[in-house]
Formats: sequence, structure tokens, C-alpha cells
Amino acid sequence: MAQSSTETDWVSRFADEVIAEAERRAPGKPVVVASGLSPSGPIHLGNLREVMTPHLVADEIRRRGIEVRHLISWDDYDRYRKVPKGIPGVDEETFGQHIGKPLTAVPAPAGSQYASWAEHFKAAMTEALAELGVEYDPISQTEQYTSGVYREQVLHAMKHRGDIDAVLDQYRTKQKPGGKKPQQKQVDEAELEAAEGSGAAAEDDGSSAEGGYFPYKPYCAECGKDFTKVTSYDDETTELTYVCTEDEFTETVKLSEFNRGKLVWKVDWPMRWAFEGVIFEPSGVDHSSPGSSFQVGGQIVHIFGGEQPIGPMYAFVGISGMAKMSSSKGGVPTPADALKIMEPQLLRWLYARRRPNQSFKIAFDQEIQRLYDEWDKLEAKVADGSVLPADAAAHTRAVRTAAAELPRTARPMAYRTLASVVDITAGHDEQTLRILSDLDPEQPLTSLDEVRPRLDRAENWITTQVPADQRTLVREEPDAELLSSLDDEGRESLRLLLEGLDSHWSLDGLTTLVYGVPKVMAGLEPDAKPTPELKVAQRTFFALLYRLLVTRETGPRLPTLLLAVGADRVRKLLAV
Repeated sequence: MAQSSTETDWVSRFADEVIAEAERRAPGKPVVVASGLSPSGPIHLGNLREVMTPHLVADEIRRRGIEVRHLISWDDYDRYRKVPKGIPGVDEETFGQHIGKPLTAVPAPAGSQYASWAEHFKAAMTEALAELGVEYDPISQTEQYTSGVYREQVLHAMKHRGDIDAVLDQYRTKQKPGGKKPQQKQVDEAELEAAEGSGAAAEDDGSSAEGGYFPYKPYCAECGKDFTKVTSYDDETTELTYVCTEDEFTETVKLSEFNRGKLVWKVDWPMRWAFEGVIFEPSGVDHSSPGSSFQVGGQIVHIFGGEQPIGPMYAFVGISGMAKMSSSKGGVPTPADALKIMEPQLLRWLYARRRPNQSFKIAFDQEIQRLYDEWDKLEAKVADGSVLPADAAAHTRAVRTAAAELPRTARPMAYRTLASVVDITAGHDEQTLRILSDLDPEQPLTSLDEVRPRLDRAENWITTQVPADQRTLVREEPDAELLSSLDDEGRESLRLLLEGLDSHWSLDGLTTLVYGVPKVMAGLEPDAKPTPELKVAQRTFFALLYRLLVTRETGPRLPTLLLAVGADRVRKLLAV
């Protein structure tokens, strides 16, 4: 048996548990962990937790030298349930007519290069997972069902439909006397929306008042949709008759030869646990509440000769700030959206550092700068050996997988600095290189490639997430009216700043200068400790500089702004 890890992080604890359970259930076989994703629309950052939780556990198991498979089941044979809002090339009239078809039978949004709706939305997620370093075995449920891979399981479910029905009946909502339904646990609506998409959580369970219970739903041969009801089934011959309520089409088929249908969700999921031998699979709030598919599946899986996986519920992933989300207007952003503004390491870290049952937010607003500062401090602690064990483990999982280290920025300058510079230069490479080289004159930057891809992420953030009225616009000409209205103290403070520019022309030097001028004006030494009165004077001075340089009373950090504007232009705008 593998040695238990001494690390205190949640990933190691789950890995210990999964390895022990795998050795009990299937000694000598690869450990199997699983995720399920439905490409019913943009696969968002809430769904990514469905993948990252087992990925991190699988990767830890792999690091210990144990063979492990991470299955990602694409639930692309699920029914197309509704037309998502705000997707380019998609309208209700055109796509509403496809509701009820398998996702692989629905055309892709207009202008897409992909053959189907499912393939279109799988593609963006597949690219994002590659960038995040997620190693997995993909399984298309369309291929599994239509090629007959699950035939024996389907026949087994139909044969034991009475047993399945009895399990489901324990959880079906029953009317209480007086017409009131039993109280159910309230789940935050935003959480349910964020969790939706990892399987057909709202799908019916196969109940049929007239013909009894059947856990199988055919897709109609006439219209291709699943508005069908099984009316009879013969266990001996496997003859199944269904009727389509959409077009009143009826067909009798031999289920032992028929591949155009699937088990209902609450039976399909536990069937797969048994079929694949899944040891670990987390689930979102929509699948984990009382009477939901994970709880019911824990009993149904025994009918297929399997056991329920270790299955932690994962909590809501929130978003702070969502300006101009091009790929998912009206919805929540996708991993591809996040990877446009942050490096894969940061996104991996956000999922690795929080236990699955802890909610957290992914920042698309100014908060991303603070997150990057936090990440850079962690990197510094790792480098000097002062990092705590659990933080070190989360960092390791963020920067590398068992297979390889993720590509990284060679010279990771502060994200907020890079964002400020590209904001001021409007992405002009030559000016950007000049300014970034001035940040540390002793080790000047020789090429922007040294700060990529972080620079590109910061530029994308500025151009796609920061509203135009918050962008930095440097004055072309001095504000003559403001300059002429200054008193002697205001003029003297500007003179002291301009006088010190040349001798302080670096990020650290200018920081000392801008904070030091109000100290000198108060008769103190430049390195004097700030007092409450001094802090007020500093804020007043900073507001004056911002107004003279960028027309507003706030903006990028002043040392960065001064470097970006350049000494000559600063003198022009501040000369009195």
C-alpha cells in the first residue's frame, strides 16, 4: 500500500482515502476517478470544479507512482433542454425546434466550425483543460450508447426496473394532506444556475402512470426527440414499444439490437459508476441535495453490482466583476474567459487552495490585482523556504502536474504594474518595453517576451474588463488653470518632485520621492515615519498629481504612472 502523505492539504487526504478504497475494491487495477460535463452551453467556471477536484486528486495519486485514470464523461447524449440566452448565432426561433434531441444532433451556433452543438461547446473546454495541464480520458456518451457499449447494462436495468422503481419511489415528492408538498432544503438560485450543466439533474426518472415504470428513453425515429413513452416491454424477446407524444409516432424495436436511446439520468449515472469502477467523483449542489441523483444513485448502483464512489459535494464558485463577457453574455464566464486574463497557475491555485466544500470567487474586476499580489507573495515564500506546508502543497499543485511543470513567465513582474503600463501606453510595445526597463535600471528588461504571458493577460484584462471611463488617459497639454490657481505650498511641492526626478528614476526611487515630498514640506526627513496628519497631506498631494497628469483624482500607482509618462512629459505637465 502507498505511504500516507504527511502533507495537511485536502488533496492528500482525499488521495489517501481513494487509494485505500481502490485497494479494497479492485486491488492491482488502475484507480478510476471521474467527472461529468454536459456541453449544453458554455461550460463555465462552476463546472470547472467538477474537473479540477478529481484532477488534483488523480494527479496526487500519480505523483505517488500509482496508475490512475481520470475519466471525463461528455454527457453529449443528454437531451437539448432549453435555448441558452445571449449566445452569438443562437436564437429561440431557430434552435427551439431542436429541444428534445441529443446534444450531438443539434446544429452548432451559426458561424461555428463544428458539426454539432455538443462539439462546439466541448471545443472551448478541451482547449482550456489542455492549457491547465489536465490529463484525462474522454468518453462520449453518444458514442457509448449508439455503438451498443452499454447494451448489457440497459437490458439489465430493464430487467430490474421494479427494483429501480422501488428505490426511486422512496424519494419521489408525495403530496401531504392539505395539498402541501414537503419542505425541501433551500438552495441559492445562483448556486443552482452555476451548478447546472454537469448532467441532467432535472430530468424525469422514467415514471409512467399508464404503462408502468421503465428506466429507458428512446429517441424517436421520426422526429429525433425524446418526447417518448415506453408503453410495453418483453423481458424474453426484449421487444420494446414506444410512442412519441410530439408526433404520435409509434415503433416496436428489439432492445437487444436498438441503440437510439439512453437510460434516464438517475439510473444512467450509477450504471456508469459500476461499469467504469469509479472510486472518486465529486458532485455539485444540484446532484447532492436530499433525494437527488447522487443520493439515489448510491442505492441504484448496487443493482448493477457496483459501489458508490467517494463523492464530496463541491460548493459554489462565484465571480467578482463581469464586464463585457463576450463568450457568455447573460451568463457566467468560462475557463477560456478566465485564462485570457490570468495564467493557468493562478487559476489552478484558486481551485487547489480551497477544500471542495468551500466556496470562493474568481476575480474579473480590480480584485485580480490583489489575487496576483497574494500569489507573488506565496512564490516568494516558497523561494525563501518560509512557506507553510499546506500552502506549499497548493503552490506545487498549481505550478506543475505529475507529468510536467506548466509554462511560466520568465520574469513575473507585478500584475498591477503590467496592467497600469499597458493601460497608459494602450499596448504600444516600444513604450511598454521602455517603461518596464526603467522599473529596475540595474536589471533592465531586454525583451517583452521575458514578461509574457503575464503581460498579455494583464493587457487582455485592461482591454476587456476595465470600463472605458476607468481607463487612464494622460493629458496632452498642461492644465494651465489648475497650475495658476496653486498656492506657494502647492508650487513648492511640484518643484521638489521635479527636482528629484533624475536622481530617483526607478520604481523604488520614485516611490521614495512621491511619499517624501509631503514629509519635506512638513519639515521632516524623507524617511520619517508617517503621522495621521502627514497621511492627509500625502493624499492631497497625490490627488493634485493625478489631476495634473490624468485629469482624475485617482489612477495607477504614482511611481508607475510617472515612469510610464516619462520624465520629459512629466516636467511639461507639472512645470509651474
